[in-house]
Amino acid sequence: MKSQPDYITALDLPETPRDQLPADYQKYFAVCEEKLGMVPNVLRAYSQNAAQLDVFSRFYNELMFGESGLSDLEKEMIAVAVSSSNRCYYCQVAHGAAVREYSGEPKLGELMVMNYRVADLSERHRAMLDFAVKLTESPHDMNEADRQALRDAGFDERDIWDIANIAGFYNMTNRVASAVDMQPNPEYHSHSR
Repeated sequence: MKSQPDYITALDLPETPRDQLPADYQKYFAVCEEKLGMVPNVLRAYSQNAAQLDVFSRFYNELMFGESGLSDLEKEMIAVAVSSSNRCYYCQVAHGAAVREYSGEPKLGELMVMNYRVADLSERHRAMLDFAVKLTESPHDMNEADRQALRDAGFDERDIWDIANIAGFYNMTNRVASAVDMQPNPEYHSHSR
């Protein structure tokens, strides 16, 4: 493990200097700094490959901010439950902060990171997270009863598609982040507490 406090990953990735990124990503990083007060380390890590940064950021933004029957909080709750199941430090910290922000409840963010099952959740949210975690831990066991449980909780077919895609996305990113020891930005730790 590297000793410097603000490293991005344990891999010695050649982070692209911002002025060498395509203009649209220079602007994107500036927006991140304006809204978040930082450029998330995941984006900094992906900057070493502009094509991957483009695909990653477009898919992330569509899943997390695109039109959906799921709220921003629900999307972040899925990210945290999946990341907690996978023990992905980066995503637990980053998306736990987002749950705190969107919910206005610091305790909920902490409970989601530690064990969503002990949080005071609606039946809708519990069904959504149970589905996402089962998809994470035993995707080969998914069946019609799992989808029907979501319908019974008020989700429609498009919502089920979105839940599956968000869970799938975080399963991928958790594995990459864990593989390279990606570190969350220090700012996440104090965000919305």
